[in-house]
Amino acid sequence: MSGSRDVESWSRELAEALGLDSEPDVAAVLDLARIAAHGVARPAAPLTTFLAGYAVARGIPLDAVVAEVERRLRQEQT
Repeated sequence: MSGSRDVESWSRELAEALGLDSEPDVAAVLDLARIAAHGVARPAAPLTTFLAGYAVARGIPLDAVVAEVERRLRQEQT
């Protein structure tokens, strides 16, 4: 990928190509990736966002998924 396409456009185009009904919340997904990368380890970012996608597909709101990730990381720090 040349880098000339922005993330918003890429995610919109990919969602459409995959037959998804809604546009992804890019900011929320990137924030979730950041939380996982800094709270666990960098490789946790793609895995966490992948698992979040499964959860959202099962009907769990993305903000609830983010809250659960944050809760678990806070729990580990105490």
